[in-house]
Order: sequence, then C-alpha cells, then structure tokens
Amino acid sequence: MSLKSRLSDPSILIAPGVYDGLTATLAAQAGFEALYLSGAAVAYTRLGRPDIGLTSLSEMADTMALIRDRVDLPVIIDADTGFGNALNAQRTMRIYERAGANALQVEDQTYPKRCGHLADKSLISQAEMVGKIAAMADARASEETLIIARTDAIAVEGFSSAMDRAEAYLSAGADVLFIEAPRSGDELARVASAFKGRVPLLANMVEGGATPIQSAAHLQELGFDIVIFPGGIVRALAHAAKYYYGSLKAYGSNAPFADRMFDFNGLNAVIGTPEMLATGRRFDGGATE
Repeated sequence: MSLKSRLSDPSILIAPGVYDGLTATLAAQAGFEALYLSGAAVAYTRLGRPDIGLTSLSEMADTMALIRDRVDLPVIIDADTGFGNALNAQRTMRIYERAGANALQVEDQTYPKRCGHLADKSLISQAEMVGKIAAMADARASEETLIIARTDAIAVEGFSSAMDRAEAYLSAGADVLFIEAPRSGDELARVASAFKGRVPLLANMVEGGATPIQSAAHLQELGFDIVIFPGGIVRALAHAAKYYYGSLKAYGSNAPFADRMFDFNGLNAVIGTPEMLATGRRFDGGATE
C-alpha cells in the first residue's frame, strides 16, 4: 500500500524516526507501517552536530538511498527548506524521489534553518513558500509522492499567522499539513479542529520540546493522521551509548554491560546475516546442494 493510500485509513499512522539502515531495519521489524528520515537525527549521528541547517542535500539523499536499499516501507523524508529557493526545492524533489522517498516535508524557515523546537527562528514570506510548494508539485515524477508543508510560524509570528499560512499552503497544493510546535494541548486541538477532514494532519512529538507529548491514540481522537517521533531513537541510543562507554572505560571490559547489549550472534540474527549468506550461496557458481 502506498503512503497516499494509507492516509485514507482512519487510524493514525505512527512514523518513528530513523537515520540509517540499522534503525530502519529495527523499526520495520517492530511492525511500523512507515518511517520518518529525520534531518535532525542525521545531523546528530553523522555530524555529531545540532539541527541548525548543517546537514546537506547530498547527505540526506545518500542516507535515503541506503535506507531504501534495506527496507520497503514508505519513508517520509525531511527536506528542510528545500535547501534554498524554489529551484533548489525542485532539485531536492527530483533527487529525493530517485533515492526512494515517498513524501517530502518542506518548511517555511529561512535557509539555513534550525530545529523547530529551538528559539530564534526566522521565516520566508508566505508568498515565497507558496511558490516553493507549487514548484515542488510541478517537479515531482509521481503523484504518489506527497508534499508535507510545515510552518514554523507559531514561534515567530503567533498561532493565528501559523493557521493563515497553513491555509495558504493547502491552497498551493500541499498534500499534508504540519503546523510545528503547538505550545499546548489546546493549540493542538485548535489545529485539528480547523483542518481535520480537509487534509491529512501531521503532529510532531519531540521529547522535551515545545509541544506536550501526546499519545498516538489521543492525537487520533483530536483528528491527526500522522504522528512522528523524529529524534527519539537518537536520544535513546545516545543515552545507552553514554553508559556503555562509561562502563567500558571503568572496567576495561564489556562483561558488566553484557545484559544490555547484543552479542555477536544476536546482532547478526537481527540484521539477517544467516539469510544473506544463504542467498549468496545460491548464486555461488562453486556451491553444491
């Protein structure tokens, strides 16, 4: 089922954040129906840097291609601002589609952007963003590739401006709306009340961010169609890694940490090493049954 078709289902779609082939594999094995390739997660892991617009188009596209080589699930990819103006956004659409993305999330911040839950963001004009959305729609190869229009206006221009911008982006051709960083449950409910039934709505759950964490079930009751947890896996793994490295330094051995990690065979089982080696033997000209 395509991502576009899945959004006609009344049940909310939970898309966990991933940043490489391993996390995509683990999320698929957990039973998720779609994945979210987070620009923040790529910045955190590949660069060891904050989400302030340092990640490049090529780094994101390369990561997308590696994930697509590993899993078949629909992937929503973070396109930041489209990495420039409308022409850059068109190029981003073409490159991301070829890499295997099923939906592109584009936002109305200036370039370089910063995390939607950091302070001191700035926005391009509504008119420029409308043009960028239209340009991306014109450039996509498939109508199945969705454009998710995000506005960061709540923190910059206020809630009413964010709603006005969302209306304009919907009229420009956005397939999904993403109003970033509502500051309360009431603002989440007001977003849902204004747009539910008219266009799929995406909610972003960031641990410690501006929006109070809500369950998928509650967001579905409000009227949201997609919920992403973009950086949760990085925070979980970073927490585990901190204690792993601390333990190894303290004891000079992995033995005290053994109950909190896979062993060699355990990880190979997760990533499918036996199955891949068996596949290789099928095509080995010297192999015998």
